[in-house]
Amino acid sequence: MKNQNGFTLIELMIVIAIIGILLAIAIPAYSDYTVRAKVTECINGLAPLKTGVSEYYLSNGTMPSVIASVGSAFSSQYCRSASLAAGTLSIASATTTGGNSVVLTLTPTTNAQNTVVWTCTATGEIKYAPSSCR
Repeated sequence: MKNQNGFTLIELMIVIAIIGILLAIAIPAYSDYTVRAKVTECINGLAPLKTGVSEYYLSNGTMPSVIASVGSAFSSQYCRSASLAAGTLSIASATTTGGNSVVLTLTPTTNAQNTVVWTCTATGEIKYAPSSCR
C-alpha cells in the first residue's frame, strides 16, 4: 500500500485552471461595478439642486434657468460641473470608458398636485448609468 502525501501535479493544474476561469469573469464585472458606482455619485450629487429647483418652482411658478438661483454647481473627482437649463439638470461623468462618458439628464415635470416629478435619462455609455436612468 502506497501512502500519498500532498497533491498531484494534475490536481494542482485543475485548481489553477478553475481560479483562472473565475478571475476572468470576476475582474471585468468588478471593473464595471466600480465605474457604475462613480457615475452614481454624479446623480446623488444633484440631489440638493433638485430640491432647489423644486423650491424655486413652487415659489415662483416657473422653472429656473440659472444654476446660481437654486444652489451651487456640483462637481467632484468623478463628475464634471452640473448645468441647468429651463429647470433641466445635466451632469457628465468624468470617468470615461472606451472614450465616452455618461451624461445624466434630470427633467422636471409637474403633476396635478403641483409637485415636481423628476425623470432621469442617460446618453453615452448607458451601461454605466444608474438603473433609474436607463
